Parts: sequence; C-alpha cells; structure tokens
Amino acid sequence: MPLFLALDQSTSATKALLFDAEGRSLDREACDHQQHYPQPGWVEHDAEEIWRNTLTVLSALLSRQTARVADIVSLSITNQRETIVVFERDTGKPLHPAIVWQCRRGDTFCAEHAAAGREPLVHKKTGLKLDAYFSASKLQWLVRHRPDLVAKLADGSALIGTIDAHLIYRLTQGRVFATDSTNASRTLLFDITRLCWDQDLCDLWQVPIRALPEVRDSSAHFGDTTLDGLLAQPLPIRGVMGDSQASLFAQRCFAPGAAKVTFGTGSSLLLNIGDRPRFSEKGVLTALAWTHGGVPTYAFEGIIISSASTLTWLRDQLGLAADVPAIEQLAVAAPDNGGVYLVPAFTGLGLPHWNPAARAAITGLSSHSDRRHIARAAFESIAFQIRDALAAMRGEAQVQSAVIHGDGGPTASKFLMQLCADLAGAELRVSDMADCSPYGAVLAGQLGLVVHRSLDSIAAQVRPETVYRPALPQERVEALVAGWNRSVRSVLQ
Repeated sequence: MPLFLALDQSTSATKALLFDAEGRSLDREACDHQQHYPQPGWVEHDAEEIWRNTLTVLSALLSRQTARVADIVSLSITNQRETIVVFERDTGKPLHPAIVWQCRRGDTFCAEHAAAGREPLVHKKTGLKLDAYFSASKLQWLVRHRPDLVAKLADGSALIGTIDAHLIYRLTQGRVFATDSTNASRTLLFDITRLCWDQDLCDLWQVPIRALPEVRDSSAHFGDTTLDGLLAQPLPIRGVMGDSQASLFAQRCFAPGAAKVTFGTGSSLLLNIGDRPRFSEKGVLTALAWTHGGVPTYAFEGIIISSASTLTWLRDQLGLAADVPAIEQLAVAAPDNGGVYLVPAFTGLGLPHWNPAARAAITGLSSHSDRRHIARAAFESIAFQIRDALAAMRGEAQVQSAVIHGDGGPTASKFLMQLCADLAGAELRVSDMADCSPYGAVLAGQLGLVVHRSLDSIAAQVRPETVYRPALPQERVEALVAGWNRSVRSVLQ
C-alpha cells in the first residue's frame, strides 16, 4: 500500500507526518522553534533552526518506520504563509532572520503607498490589501536597511522565498528554486489573474524579480529529494500549498460557497468563489485557493490576526493560569462574561477593520470581575472575530454559508467550538482529523500523481467530523454582539 510523507512547517513548530492512502495518520513527529521579538511588533524566526528541525523530525519519524520506508511514494509540504526568507544561492543558508507574517515592521511603507494612492492598483492585481501582514513590505524594509543584501540580490547571489521555497531549495540541494501559486499569491508581488510575478509590483516594493522563485501548480512536481541523505532513493516532492489553502482542500470545499475556518495562532477563513477572481471593496481579500493543470480556483479570505495566540498571551504574559486547558477551565466556570470583553488587537485588527494601529484592550471590568471573566472574554473574542469576518465574506459572496468546516488545534475545545457556532449563527462541522493542512497538501500531491484523477474522487472519501449547531437564543447573541461592537469601537478611535 502506498504511503505519503508530509512536512507541516507552521508558525510555532515543524511536523513530519505519515499518511496512508485512506488519509489515516500513521505517525507524526514535531519540534517547536523559538519565536524572536527584537522590538515591539517585530517577529522573527531563525530559518536555519527551522531547517535543522525539518531534518530532525523527518529523521525521527523515518527511524520508527524503517519497515515502511520503501512504501513512501512522495513528500508534500504545507507551510506558514507570508513569512519571508532571504538566503544564499550557493548554500541555501539564510542571510537574515525570517520575517514572520505577524511582524509589523513594514507598516510605514504600507502607509506611504496608501497615501500615494497605490492601494487600488495593488488590490486589483493581488486581491490583497496594503498591509504589513503580507511579504512585500518586509522585503522593502530589508532593502532599505540592509544594503549588503541589496547587492547580493542584484548580482544573483541571494534569493527570496517563502518558507516552502526555502525548504524545497534545501531539500533538493539547490536544484529546484520554486514555490506554489498559493504561497506566491501572499506576497503582494503576484498577479492572481495572470498567475505570474508582476514587474510593476516588484518595482513598487523595490524587489528584484530575478530573485523570486518559479511559480508552479499546487499539485506540481517540485523536484526530488533524499531528505539530505536520510533516504537511499529520492522521493518526488508533490503537493505544495500554504497552510490555510491546504486545509480548505482537505475539507473538500470544492464547490463555490463552501467555507472553512482554520483555528491557529491566527485564524483564516476561506470561502470558495469558483474559477474567476472577484474583488471586494470592503476589506475582504481575494485568494488563490489552489491551481491544478494551470487552472486556478479562487476564494474570499478573512484574516484574524490574534486567535489562539490570545490564550497563550494570557498564559505567558499575564500568568493567568499554568496552561491553556486551565484557562479554559476558568472560562467554563464563569456563567457569562460579566460584561467583560477582550479585543485582542495586539498587532492590529484584521477583517473587517484592517486597522494596524489598533491595540488590545480589556473593557467592562468592575469590582466583581475576576480571572474567570477575563478567560471567558478571551475565548469569546475568537468567536466574535469569526462572526465578523464571516459576515463580511458572506455579504461579498452573496451566499449564506449555513455550514462552516473547521480545523486546527483549538478545535479540540468543545467550549470554543460551541461559542463559534452560537455567535456565527451557522452549523460548524469540525474535522476529526487533527492535521488537515498537511493532508490537504498530500491530496494535492495525489492529484498530481493521479492517485486521484479528479476532485470528485477526493470528495467521495468519507471523513468523520463533529457537528456543532447554534443553541444560544438570538436575543442573547444580539446582546453579546452589541457589547463586543462597543468594545471594538473603543480601540478603533
């Protein structure tokens, strides 16, 4: 029976996973990497540490699966999007810490371009907003502050890639310098209609187009790898997708109107809008969902910048409890939020506000408030943001989306999932598969390998899921939403 290896490089960890042909996860290995915060609002990763961790998790998994190694037919990759790496052409080694999607150092450049009236041009080509969340302003910051890198990029001795491109380069020992269309489309340098890097955008952000990788279909062949010598025979790299799009694929949201939310450090909502791009004037992003056979599928996207990271902030920064499960116990112990709301604008707010200047606040505190109310307000903040983003997306797509598919680590919290169903007013179907993103990349690879001949073949697979239905009375929902809206307005002023 053929087996499929997957690499899931996320914001907090690197995971290797082994799947069988039916999508069952047979083994997994994970290794966290350090988060670096050089200044307030700045976030970096050590790309060399990520590379070492990649080899560590692959080696650990394969050492346990020696009897099955010969059955592995491909490696697929899914990754944190928007995080950018500049690295040496000769060695693949990073020349600067990876600048993470959460990093706000590009805010000034985005504001300058917005003031110059360039946002319509950027939006029309990329489907995105002028926001430091995306990669281009991070690169412009490097151009302005690291003249040594500018010289290396100009003479071709340095290359630019999202995390997938960097890992593919290292895994193929420099033979393949390529990314997939979903990752390329998150940079503010890629025209999602023409499906290519755009010279005007590269000039705008001062990025040399020659330093960018070749863009391939999500289901394409990305070279062969021995995993830096771990294997005697090379594996093809097949199936590369940004993590949010990969989970959309795994959730089989193949029809226009199908929607999913991936819960994580931040959260991403995607709603399939078909094979033609549509552009919103109300802050909803247009994303490439995937490409196969040169044919694109598009989606509307809502970005929530601070989701599960709000809970870790309560744990690490406030010391509210020893771990996230203990914070949940506090939240469940409170019968309601007691009028307390937490707006987690630690690095601004995403859809529908897109306000990078907003900062977090806890409102409604009284002498009766305690840890339980703050903990509950943190959980509710995730659900409120899901509601706000989904409402904006539904309005633009002109669909109701009575069903939402959910995945990601936080879906283990039944309390949070019920809150999301209640406040979003939609049935939430949570995949019982813990690793949707890596499996989505595997499915894309299987499509390229013709293990599956069509999306219909993938859709026919039965996947267990847990269903949450709205249960909170509508008048209670409206009262809670009114309090949330007041709190959000207070941080937007």
